[in-house]
Amino acid sequence: MNTLTTTAVASSPVETFDERLRRLLRWHFDPQTGSPFWLRQRGLLDFDPLRDIDTAADLVRFPDLTDQLRHVPVGDLIPRGLTGTGFRVYESGGTSGAPKRIVDRDYRSRLLSWAMQRLRAHHIADPAHWLHLGPSGPHVFAYDCARYAALGNGLFHTVDFDPRWVKKLVAAGEADTVKRYVRHLLDQAAEVLRSQPVKVLSTTPPLIEAICADPELHAAVERTVETIIWAGTSFSPESLRQVEEVFFPDTTIVGIYGNTLMGVAPQRPRRPDDRHLCVFEPYAEAVWIDVIDDAGAVVDYGQRGRVRLSLVSDEMFLPNVIERDTAVRVEPVGDATVDGLAEVGTVAEVGDVRVIEGVY
Repeated sequence: MNTLTTTAVASSPVETFDERLRRLLRWHFDPQTGSPFWLRQRGLLDFDPLRDIDTAADLVRFPDLTDQLRHVPVGDLIPRGLTGTGFRVYESGGTSGAPKRIVDRDYRSRLLSWAMQRLRAHHIADPAHWLHLGPSGPHVFAYDCARYAALGNGLFHTVDFDPRWVKKLVAAGEADTVKRYVRHLLDQAAEVLRSQPVKVLSTTPPLIEAICADPELHAAVERTVETIIWAGTSFSPESLRQVEEVFFPDTTIVGIYGNTLMGVAPQRPRRPDDRHLCVFEPYAEAVWIDVIDDAGAVVDYGQRGRVRLSLVSDEMFLPNVIERDTAVRVEPVGDATVDGLAEVGTVAEVGDVRVIEGVY
């Protein structure tokens, strides 16, 4: 592996997404710097990515190859222009089938530094003890939240769970076992809350609803936690309104949309004229998102469609990915250069696989 180059050609501080795309296409499809995965794919494409891809709109010419991330050797995903040290492997939750795997060295850290600034706009306590009630292991959710806590000079407490086991239980109709498992998770969270001055809770919508259904635990969270950050599964607008207005009216509630492949899109601060309780904005430096109809055309603002994303970074190139999610397309506001997403939901099936969210 070539270890002389450790990053792609330097970018301009005023580089547009299309300029960055063209630069990184040269990086990913150069035999000296590209990954074995994409160098193999180049010979299978019916177009030349260096000649025929000019703008973000052209990325639809690539096939969605993310199913291959379920079985490709992860070493083949590492660009030859980057050293092999310091890479981490993350897996998706396996909601739509076998987990997909990506590699990461520096991208996620840059992304999370940006995301933490977005979270600070919601006036999150800093420094603060965090309690993460969510998966760790191969999933990236815990890494993200630990990074936020560290950036805020906070301490990070965890309660681990296995979301894949819960999905198996849901698929098998074992509702009682799921309830006992959730109770096990809540009991562990209660122990931390009883002894530690937790100010930030990161968890998933199903577990927030379970907390709301437990009067004693709800009171403990309401008494000590100043900010609840939710991610991992969808939250219906009505459920989110109930949590914000009825159960935690004095607590800051912040959502983060994201997945293993693209990273995170934090909720932007709410504006007086917003039609939606929560609008997510992606990381414009590396992520391009469209909301599309069944024919692949971008829907109008205010309309719902399927989420299509592309990740263009030094470490990973993932174009034209059709996500399991639907969302409402929201017009950019302020200094934003990319569309927002609202009311994210999950499709019932991906191919012939039934989608099961479970608790993550």
